[in-house]
Amino acid sequence: MRNICIDFLKYVLRLLARMTISRYRPSVVGVTGSVGKTSTKEAISVVLRSGRTVRSSPANFNNEIGLPLSVISDKAEIEQPVFFFWPNVIFSAVKNLVFTSAAYPRVLVLEYGADRPGDIKRLLSIARPNVGVVTAIGEIPVHVEFFAGPQAIAKEKSSLVEALPADGRAALNFDDLTVLEMKELSRAGVVTFGFGEGADVRITNFSHRLERGVPAGISFKLQYGGTSMPVRIADTFGKAQAYAAAAAASVGLMHRMNLVTISEALGNHYRAPWGRMKLMKGLKDILVLDDSYNAAPLSMHAALDTLCDLPAKRKIAVLGDMLEIGKYALEAHEQVGRLVSRCCDMLVTVGPRAKFIAEGAVKNGFSRKNILNFDSAEDSLKPIRQLTQSGDLILVKASRAIHLEKVVEELKNPLENF
Repeated sequence: MRNICIDFLKYVLRLLARMTISRYRPSVVGVTGSVGKTSTKEAISVVLRSGRTVRSSPANFNNEIGLPLSVISDKAEIEQPVFFFWPNVIFSAVKNLVFTSAAYPRVLVLEYGADRPGDIKRLLSIARPNVGVVTAIGEIPVHVEFFAGPQAIAKEKSSLVEALPADGRAALNFDDLTVLEMKELSRAGVVTFGFGEGADVRITNFSHRLERGVPAGISFKLQYGGTSMPVRIADTFGKAQAYAAAAAASVGLMHRMNLVTISEALGNHYRAPWGRMKLMKGLKDILVLDDSYNAAPLSMHAALDTLCDLPAKRKIAVLGDMLEIGKYALEAHEQVGRLVSRCCDMLVTVGPRAKFIAEGAVKNGFSRKNILNFDSAEDSLKPIRQLTQSGDLILVKASRAIHLEKVVEELKNPLENF
């Protein structure tokens, strides 16, 4: 009975979303990839809001319920009390179909997720974008457990690019070969972004900024068509956020914006979403780099690169399981361990798979006496708090189901923030 109700709800939402798009004809920007979707979606929204009304899907509303809900409802409606939620949402959507709403946005920025084969095509049947963005795939993508392999995931994600109309545009990650190859599948015009020489929108001069010795954000330049513009983003860290900004700049250029306006929008209004490389002050005068929202091999590597790049008296990595990578779990976790050995002073692992991170670190010369292993986030809270010292920089990252946000809550100082 429950499955029947869910299927019926999906049908109603799909129908209302299709009718709403037909009624208002907004420009639809679709964002997909294995990592970086939400940050990219938020950066695009920030850029396009300079002169346009924009609605982006909240949180990770990227499935057959979340995506159509984002089309028919604004954030205020989605965040209303649970009581009578669905009747209110459906009534509001029908009302907007019968009576023209002047408040309906000109642009929708939607996230297209794929947990299993066919997911992207089902979402495309609800809302077909005219601008498509592919962030990154990586060698071992998240959710690969439910696909035949990485290439199968790449094919699934490429469905969005293939679906773009001839007069549409695609923004593709130049530095990810799997994503770049999607260029051959697109009827639409393509703009590439990345650090590599040859990217249409190129990131150069990337660095982490310090203020009074404390990490304050990132700075870099965006180059396009012979023009270069500096970008400074506060309270945001890691090259992944520069990729998000470059993707947003690509979409802004497609909408005939100039680099000056794009740079100002990013610098003034973009901040990394919750749980994505957010730096906060912790107890005992420590710094906590909160990347606890989710984890995949590619994003785990990027987070550790950032940890290595930031200054600290002592660097501690609190890392948990990376889930939904199936037969690649052992290899992927050991690879992370090899990266840990480069610059970390201590390693804390949480979860059964994360123990392979510890083994990978030990194999690369990391001292076993500087490693703590725990089965759950709850078990780790008190020991982690006890081991911290003034001047520590602590990276916290794992798949969402490991709940390492509990570690962040345990360590942060509620009386201080940046």
